[in-house]
Amino acid sequence: MSDIFKTLENQIRAANVRHGVIASNIANVDTPGFKARDVKFDEALETATIELRKTSPVHMGGTESVSGGTVAVESRPSWGDRNNVELDVEVAKMTENAVFFQTAVTLLSTNIRMYKTALRR
Repeated sequence: MSDIFKTLENQIRAANVRHGVIASNIANVDTPGFKARDVKFDEALETATIELRKTSPVHMGGTESVSGGTVAVESRPSWGDRNNVELDVEVAKMTENAVFFQTAVTLLSTNIRMYKTALRR
């Protein structure tokens, strides 16, 4: 199987984790002292690489490494109750994350369909 499946699987899992963190932020929008958190999604994606298939010993090889995202407290100004959750920011993040998730699922479905088509012929 292609490494693209593993990469897309990791992206879908990362989007799922981020969705949970954002949902937690929204659920605690009125909790005094709650600090908004986020997954360092970009760092995880930047370190993710796909191993290149070498067909010749002179080809350069790559490595596969996907580090898990980290959850960090965001440094936004707090409200009077020391809560720094901004509902409109969290909704925007959730929308962005949903688009990313849907794109990864669509790419995964397309790749599966391509393999199925190739196997039928």
